[in-house]
Amino acid sequence: MSKNTGANRFRKVDVDQFNEDNFQDELIEDGQDLGPNEGEVASLLNQNKHIDALKAALSNPPVATKNQAVKDQAAQLVLRVLLAFKSSDVEKGVNSLDSTTLDILMKYIYRGFETPSEGSSAQLLTWHEKVFAKGGLGSIVRVLTDRKSV
Repeated sequence: MSKNTGANRFRKVDVDQFNEDNFQDELIEDGQDLGPNEGEVASLLNQNKHIDALKAALSNPPVATKNQAVKDQAAQLVLRVLLAFKSSDVEKGVNSLDSTTLDILMKYIYRGFETPSEGSSAQLLTWHEKVFAKGGLGSIVRVLTDRKSV
């Protein structure tokens, strides 16, 4: 038989802090707007360094801010970079990214599908195909279940 020791240390754990209703995302204050450096990305695009422009555009995504204008501006910048690629260079661009950056890119691809412009859907489907080929189904699942949007 087990012996009752009368230990009550386990009762000091506050289980309410782990309640999902009390969970709050760590958000950066709106005064510290994040986002890619638009001047640097534009400069790289003008020099036809599309892969470097893609890396620069994806380097600092504004996922932690609530400021929708910053998110919109970053999305437009990334979409401009994606649409600047030739279809033959898309795979080179995707292969130059790591898995975390691929997930961020997939978020921007879905964001581009939300607000299509003329001719962008075909290119975004090409990007989606190449990112899916490298990142697999896990990339799509991570993007769709992530609470932090771009």
